[in-house]
Amino acid sequence: MTRTTTVLLDGLVFPEGPRWRNGRLWFSDIHAHRVMTVDLNGYAETVVEVPGRPSGLGWLPDGRLLIVSMTDRHLLRLDSTGLAVVADLRALVSGDCNDMVVDRQGRAYIGNVGFDFIAGQGYAPGEIVMVTPDGKARVVAADMAFPNGTVITPDGRTLIVGESLGFRLTAFDIEPDGTLARRRVWAQLDKAVPDGICLDAEGAIWVASPVSAEVLRVREGGEVTDRIPVDTQAFACMLGGPDRRTLFVLTAVTWHPEEARAHATGRIEVVEVDVPGAGLP
Repeated sequence: MTRTTTVLLDGLVFPEGPRWRNGRLWFSDIHAHRVMTVDLNGYAETVVEVPGRPSGLGWLPDGRLLIVSMTDRHLLRLDSTGLAVVADLRALVSGDCNDMVVDRQGRAYIGNVGFDFIAGQGYAPGEIVMVTPDGKARVVAADMAFPNGTVITPDGRTLIVGESLGFRLTAFDIEPDGTLARRRVWAQLDKAVPDGICLDAEGAIWVASPVSAEVLRVREGGEVTDRIPVDTQAFACMLGGPDRRTLFVLTAVTWHPEEARAHATGRIEVVEVDVPGAGLP
């Protein structure tokens, strides 16, 4: 069966980092410098402005929101009095920070680009940094080919990350202290670049692939079971809704800051799928 998306919300600049929580989709409109929410009726609100470009989102066990601030390479926390710096990652990362997953203990796993691709700088590998709730940070994976969207399995034992410039999904065991171990290829992709990803209850991963203008459902080993095309480029996806069977697809014509701000082509698109979401985020 061929599925098609419908538009829930448009007029965004560059939406990324979707998370389903408390009946709303939370996301970062990166180049508009704001974290937002939208409900299933399309009603949108701005949660907070983030001058350094917000990206990955997650929550501490006490419910406070964590936000990756890309260009200043900080992990922020939204308190009742405003934004606070949890950790300054500049000494640990090679490029601007991007996506993140937060585990049930409140440990944040944050990737980074590794190089300034917006300015056309040559490729360099990035890292995954783990930040504990008290702000202690350390590198837990190095030599990553643009680590991007990240998920954690429901048992909390496995982290899977999309390496955008490695064209693969890479898995790690999560040790009790948060260390990542036993690195391995979970799936090598063909003609797809993994950006944002989300996990379903059968252990398959939905992958947003901007270059092939689609989201695809991938099983461990690389089998593709479903493909859903979009009109522009798909940069992120998330399973949510009352039964977690609504696949939210975040799209835009371009990721380039000036072009994105000039045209505001960003959208939240939705489509119903068969298998509900699972794990984190």
